[in-house]
Amino acid sequence: QTTIFYPTYCVQSSTVSSTKLIECSTNSFSPESVRLVDGAGLCSGRVEVKSNQSWASVCEADFDRQDAEVVCRDLGCGAPAALQGGLYGEGEGQTWDKEFQCKGNESLLLDCDTPDRKHNTCPPGNAVGLTCSEPDDVRLVGGGSRCAGGVEWYDQGAWRTVGTQDWEQEDVAAVVCRQLGCGSTVSVPTGDTTRGIGVFCSGSEPALRECSRSYYLLPGLTVICSGNNKIHYIANSKWTLCM
Repeated sequence: QTTIFYPTYCVQSSTVSSTKLIECSTNSFSPESVRLVDGAGLCSGRVEVKSNQSWASVCEADFDRQDAEVVCRDLGCGAPAALQGGLYGEGEGQTWDKEFQCKGNESLLLDCDTPDRKHNTCPPGNAVGLTCSEPDDVRLVGGGSRCAGGVEWYDQGAWRTVGTQDWEQEDVAAVVCRQLGCGSTVSVPTGDTTRGIGVFCSGSEPALRECSRSYYLLPGLTVICSGNNKIHYIANSKWTLCM
């Protein structure tokens, strides 16, 4: 695929539409070739493939679990959770006329084998719908609990430190605690000497991936959420357990 180069500053939109939002990398991205539409978010919807600059629905008979694994991976989502014809309605455009034969380890759906056999029809109610699990792409480290520690975000195949401006800390922390199922923010300790990719949230987003970001390095963010069974605090740059 053709790689298009852009400046290193990149913002991911928080607007959710029926099309997949492209997640920007440090300085490039590849044009999308598959998307999930009419679902509840980025990781669910009717499977559509780009064909001759237009989008085509995929028939349930031509798509299986291994194909679904590749699509979910391609879109940056977790493993397939549901796969069913008609799950997200029928497409108004054309139907993809080949069967996918993925092994399950391909990076892109269009890397999968397709037979020479073609067909032009798909019975009503058989446009395949797919729900992928949400990616587990945020964690808190070094705090002695999954609900306390320095914030890291899984990005471009690696865990990266999350940084914020001072006035953004509470909003980003609220999103992190919410995404991890760790309740609300207890505190945002200072003294973190790391630096990381800048993240900017309003505080109402369901997950960190819905926030805007840049790749300019900002001071690292440390968070303590209310979901801890044990309360930790940081003193002299060292985590301490309070019973």
